[in-house]
Amino acid sequence: MKRIFKQKQHLLLLALIALIWTSCKVDKVLPVNESVKDISGNWKVLKASRNGTDLTTLVDFTQFRVKFDATGKYTLINPLPFVVNQDGNYKLDDPNYPFKIAFTPQGGQAVGIVFNYPIVGGARQLNLTFSPGCSLNSYTYTLVKE
Repeated sequence: MKRIFKQKQHLLLLALIALIWTSCKVDKVLPVNESVKDISGNWKVLKASRNGTDLTTLVDFTQFRVKFDATGKYTLINPLPFVVNQDGNYKLDDPNYPFKIAFTPQGGQAVGIVFNYPIVGGARQLNLTFSPGCSLNSYTYTLVKE
């Protein structure tokens, strides 16, 4: 009787070891390729601030637009204080993981700024922080796509 009990114990132990051995398998996870960020389209101001003071209710931003096209060109519609003051070309530092955008106005030099590209409430936003001219004034624009 003891012998049968001992054999069952060994069999149960082997089954338990086999179960543990097969359950500890490491699955290979393939990296997911991040999609290219596409900012083409018309963007309007949702929020704007200067040195932390909200400008949204003080300045009429309703007509201002930045139009980015897929070929790397941008157009300013009804310009206001912005990174640049005329149309030109733009370039993202990395098409998949952009953290900087460079604006090159026609006939001018490139101006690079850091930006965020979050999804808020199901809509993509562009958060741009820049100082046009005077370094003491820092503007932050939150743009949404139309």
